[in-house]
Amino acid sequence: MGEIWPLFPAAIFLSFFFLLVLIELFTISLTKTNVFPTLEPAVEILKNGEFHNALLNTLAFVAIGTPLELFAGLFAALLVYNSYWGKSFVRTIFVIPFAFPGLVIATLLFILFDSQGGFANHLFQGQYWLFPKIIDHDVAWRGSKYLALSVSMLGKVWRDMPISMLIILSGLNSIEPELIDAAKTMGAGFRVRLQRIILPLIFPAMTTVLLLRSVEMWKEFIFPYILAGNYPLLGTLIEKLYGFGSDPGEAAVVALVLVGLTILTLVVIVEITGRIKRVLVNSGVNSK
Repeated sequence: MGEIWPLFPAAIFLSFFFLLVLIELFTISLTKTNVFPTLEPAVEILKNGEFHNALLNTLAFVAIGTPLELFAGLFAALLVYNSYWGKSFVRTIFVIPFAFPGLVIATLLFILFDSQGGFANHLFQGQYWLFPKIIDHDVAWRGSKYLALSVSMLGKVWRDMPISMLIILSGLNSIEPELIDAAKTMGAGFRVRLQRIILPLIFPAMTTVLLLRSVEMWKEFIFPYILAGNYPLLGTLIEKLYGFGSDPGEAAVVALVLVGLTILTLVVIVEITGRIKRVLVNSGVNSK
């Protein structure tokens, strides 16, 4: 208890402002043309087909993007964990995406995946001798919901991968080298070491990645706004309703839905990972 009490002031400070934001959102969500309280904004949102599409798009974005963030970070962390020539260079390459703002990377992807004359179309049409020809005509990357959201997710995962990598790498570095050496001495291959030693010991770090990345996926705005503007997520729909639609009440309702789903996701992840951790602990005890 004595180790965490210094965090209480910061926790109280953040909780206070989070509560203020929630109160303001509730107030706005119950207001329509200066009428308070009213459920009209919530009713209008529930009947809004664009909200349903944005909700489904965001669910898919989170359900696919969060595991991708975890696997990308795990893969990169494992690559830079072992000692070999050029390890520092590889680690630097993996950290580079975090040095650029998300807006810069999103704009770069916008240019690379341009429908006409973009690098991606030229590459897949075989105009570069290192890559075989796959398509015969230009692909409208931003003209398809699946392609536009996939490119957005690609940019998001690549941009945030260094954070996941560093968190998991800190977990890997906390493993006693003697454990790995003993497993090697007993003839355990990499797959066995990964399954029986590495993954169980870095499970807390992986849980942290899942929690942080799921929040980031739910509230993502930059990449889908620039690369998939016609296929909104909840985050971009809030901006559209508040800015272009001039309807703060409906925007606040969507924001509350987004907050609620984010909190629900965190609770589910904590519950599931807690059960997995208990299974891992029990299996380790029984194996002894």
